[in-house]
Amino acid sequence: MSDSPLNPRAPGRSEEPASAEEKTLDKLLAEAQSRIDEQKDAWMRAMAEAENTRKRAQADVQAAQKYAVERMAAKDVSAIELTSRQLKAALEKASVREFSPSPGDRFDPHVHQAMAAVDAPGAEPNTIVAVMLKGYRLHDRILRPALVTVAKALESGEGNPISNSNLNTN
Repeated sequence: MSDSPLNPRAPGRSEEPASAEEKTLDKLLAEAQSRIDEQKDAWMRAMAEAENTRKRAQADVQAAQKYAVERMAAKDVSAIELTSRQLKAALEKASVREFSPSPGDRFDPHVHQAMAAVDAPGAEPNTIVAVMLKGYRLHDRILRPALVTVAKALESGEGNPISNSNLNTN
């Protein structure tokens, strides 16, 4: 650069206080830097707020999907009961019938499935003690056997307590 009065670092120029014009430029630069810092801070806050909003919305969507049935069940349980009755009616119309043996009935492996054999004092061996799930049949075909608990036979060693040979045929 040349030796001009505008160049403060020019050779031959003494270290005298900066002119009013230089003070104004420095002040303007400081103000501009301050505004830049403020805008950067505001931008960072806006980005963080947008990210938090996105995460909240994502959590709300997940909760809505997870608990969507809750509103229906909580508000109107009778709707569920109505649907159940309609399903049963439709199955009956198609000749699907449920059956449930009574405790004390004879165990029949063709229509019952023994889930457990228990000691039942006072109950005859191979009789139903409890019903866990009802069975279903379509006309004369078993769709699902009734799941039952059966009374154990006495420990006499006389064969299989649940064999076909121990059944009474009606």
